[in-house]
Amino acid sequence: MQEHGLSIQRSCRLAGLSRTAFYRVPRSAAERDASVIAALNRQVEKRPAWGFWKCYDRMRIEGYLWNHKRVHRGYCAMRLNLPRRTKRRVPTRDPLPLEVPSTLNQVWSLDFMHDALYDGRAFRTFNVIDDGNREALGIDASTSISSARAIRFMDQLIEAHGKPAALRLDNGSELTSHAFVEWARERSIELRFIEPGKPNQNAFIERFNKTYRTEVLNAYLFASISEVQQITDDWLVEYNEQRPHDSLGRVPPLTYLPMDFTPAQSSFELCP
Repeated sequence: MQEHGLSIQRSCRLAGLSRTAFYRVPRSAAERDASVIAALNRQVEKRPAWGFWKCYDRMRIEGYLWNHKRVHRGYCAMRLNLPRRTKRRVPTRDPLPLEVPSTLNQVWSLDFMHDALYDGRAFRTFNVIDDGNREALGIDASTSISSARAIRFMDQLIEAHGKPAALRLDNGSELTSHAFVEWARERSIELRFIEPGKPNQNAFIERFNKTYRTEVLNAYLFASISEVQQITDDWLVEYNEQRPHDSLGRVPPLTYLPMDFTPAQSSFELCP
């Protein structure tokens, strides 16, 4: 119109645009759904804990006839569909003394660690040691370690090393889950939870984690989880059989207190 001096009718016909769309400026989504947003605001102001469907059903009861798609569009525009932060209440724990067991399989310590592959993908490791001689019983690496995977890994360690009398662990969601607690109860294994925010109460595995991070996680650039597991397995053999441990009189864990348990099966494989 401006460059060639054409009329509105001819310009709209050439552009394939109706003259109604030219004359009528479309309203923004906020203006079009202003009444829906106002009604939603009244609902969440009175009932902030309600989700979308409860708010929608209440609005239908009150006589609003908008369909759920339009209401949900306003719900998302208000960013009410985002996860709401909730505080996870951690139970109070009694402090337990950190004692060195006189024999093996009295107390095992458990903990998780985090790192990332070379391409940026995050992964976790599940570390287990025996407090008696600080032997690293096993490390499981994966992108995600749920309570079910932790239970499978613990069953494999018990098959290879025998059953511990107690486990020392923190208050992570995987270890405080009903499934893990029930698994320990069925096997008569005591769970010794440390106090929240007191990692010093699990000092044996915290010291092991530092060594593992220094000598493995910070020393290599990993391309895959299988590579992390392979390098970790090789390092565990050196750690348990060759690396001198200062607190054990400068001898390796298996030299200080060797394992005399004979597993039912000679081969031990980490859970997939």
